[in-house]
Amino acid sequence: MARFGILIALATLFGMPGAACQDRQTPTASASGADAAVIDDIVTGSRILAEYGVVDAFGHVSARDPKNPDHFLMSRSLAPALVTSDDIMEFDLDGNAVDAKGRTLFLERFIHSEIYRARPDVMAVVHTHSPGVIPFTISQTMLRPVFHNAAFLAAGAPVWDIRKAFGETDMLVRNADIGKSLAAALGDKSVVLMRGHGDAVVGPSVKLAVFRAYYTDVNARLQSQAIALGGEVNYLTAAEGAKADAINLQVLDRVWNLWKMRVTTAPAK
Repeated sequence: MARFGILIALATLFGMPGAACQDRQTPTASASGADAAVIDDIVTGSRILAEYGVVDAFGHVSARDPKNPDHFLMSRSLAPALVTSDDIMEFDLDGNAVDAKGRTLFLERFIHSEIYRARPDVMAVVHTHSPGVIPFTISQTMLRPVFHNAAFLAAGAPVWDIRKAFGETDMLVRNADIGKSLAAALGDKSVVLMRGHGDAVVGPSVKLAVFRAYYTDVNARLQSQAIALGGEVNYLTAAEGAKADAINLQVLDRVWNLWKMRVTTAPAK
């Protein structure tokens, strides 16, 4: 069995056909015939973020349906580490499930639906309660890029406060009006922080949205450490951020393939 596991890991790493089909999470395009590769990315991305502690029992990953831009795909209400292809559902931009089949839905699916409605360029959305990020949602310190892998933060990471528009709530994005407010705060940025809650991260693919969600958390932790050392922190400039982000896009598959190998060869949590 150990030898079999090693062979699968090597096959996945080097892109040999058949490697992914050995895992029980093989995509079946269960969401109304949606693209199997996109479903696989949602499943893999959910497990990657759980593996690295960016999400725990809460948080979710979605993708715009490449066959219908007015629909998106995300899991039923389930801990990210447990998501399989059979859990992926199709939704319209009002947050309605196309065919719920009695399954429980994420209450905060309106984070996704309203961002997709407001941002036609966005093809994937990640919502986390990232521990590293939370302090930057409740303090006066802006989240800024301290290293090249988080270069996308150089464009800005606004903080959205639900209380300003909706008073004292349960802090959840539980309807379209709240989702619209969040999407407006995101604007044209890649990340919006949510006061006392977490963040929403977007990208032109699931891979890039997951990359940004992971490195948003890493950057937040590093920035906190740098601030704790005392003195002035030397952040990336906007120009440095733009140049570094362009390079990150070119090498995205390197880190994605590594992460995917680790989560698809490990037992389900």
